[in-house]
Amino acid sequence: LSGGRAEVSKVRTGMLKAFVEGRFTYAGVEGAERIVADSGADVDEDGSVIALRAVAVDGRSRAHLGGRSVPVGVLAELSEQLIAVHGQNDQLRLLRPAEQRAVIDRFAGDAVAKPLRAYQEIRSEWLAVIAELTERSTRSREMAQQADLLKHGLTEIDAVAPEPGEDDELTAQIKRLAAVDELRAAATEAHVAVSGSPDGDPDAPGALGLVGEALRRLSTSEDSVLRELAPRLEEASVLLSDVGAELGTYVETLDADPALLEKVLARQADLKRLTRKYAADVDGVLAWADDARRRLETMDTSEEALAELALRRDQLAIQLAAHAAEVSGARETAAAELAAEITRELSGLAMGQAAIEATVEQRPAEHGDTHALTIDGRAVHAGPDGVDDVELLLRAHDGAPPLPVHKAASGGELSRVMLAIEVVLAHA
Repeated sequence: LSGGRAEVSKVRTGMLKAFVEGRFTYAGVEGAERIVADSGADVDEDGSVIALRAVAVDGRSRAHLGGRSVPVGVLAELSEQLIAVHGQNDQLRLLRPAEQRAVIDRFAGDAVAKPLRAYQEIRSEWLAVIAELTERSTRSREMAQQADLLKHGLTEIDAVAPEPGEDDELTAQIKRLAAVDELRAAATEAHVAVSGSPDGDPDAPGALGLVGEALRRLSTSEDSVLRELAPRLEEASVLLSDVGAELGTYVETLDADPALLEKVLARQADLKRLTRKYAADVDGVLAWADDARRRLETMDTSEEALAELALRRDQLAIQLAAHAAEVSGARETAAAELAAEITRELSGLAMGQAAIEATVEQRPAEHGDTHALTIDGRAVHAGPDGVDDVELLLRAHDGAPPLPVHKAASGGELSRVMLAIEVVLAHA
């Protein structure tokens, strides 16, 4: 029925076929519901469906689901959704305390899941504060030295007070001041070429004058084609006028100023001292300063800062203890209910005298445990999944002492315990 390979050896001697039939209930199992619907199987009134597998002596195999012939692979897909096979090797799962705790948490559902999530969130913050407090306390001298270096660097940078991109602006300004004569000559010649000679020399009308003369000639022409070109020359004349005016202004403001050049060079030297020590350019220096300020915020090793961290640690520990206690209480309630359910299932698995007990005990913290948490005056270990140790115990028969399941049961009995657990969890 699980869709495995057909074996002719399963056919009884003297018979032509072997038949295996099973009834499956699958309500709420989405994957199984889809498989049954896709196969067109007829579902019985109680919501179950019958699967049939036939193997002939010649090796041929046929499968049916709900009275419909289906490929064997359909039974394989259905069995993956609904069948759990347990053998003696499964007992290894019950040897792991984490697995036993996971069984109870799964059975409890949100009753454990919600407080456990809150516990885990607070625990992460609590551990981070402990780590920071430990680092600041043990590395106080080293961090103080680092803080002094960062403060010295910030003092140097703040004294110069560089602006973003200032080094590039100074370089361009220095070039202009150092080459003022060449720039004035080039700008003056360009101004004459555009606007003409300042003294009105008719032999040097400039581009503006030439364009004006061409515009006059086109405007007075009797040819309409030539007159149509006049507006375009008017646009060129306006553009040349603007360029000429800007060139004139540039020449007027371009004065040699040795004092200003010396001042700009001194400013550039200040910036270069910073870029030699902290970064390749001014923007990098500013980024270093921002990072240094952030690092200094985490390097406060004063007694006030350490006391503040210790207070935060203790506040989080109180919250963490409350969440841990809530998780423990929910687990204890779920453990009792789970044990009773498993015991009832075992009665149908030829273990009618057996009984399961589930214990939930807080794990004591060992000496020097950095994750120790105080709950009700006891130091316990605050692990990632709470403070509890969970153990499943088996009482093999009336009067027998409860023992850990892997000690009180044989391999076959352990397999039945696992099966009972799966059944209980499936209906939880």
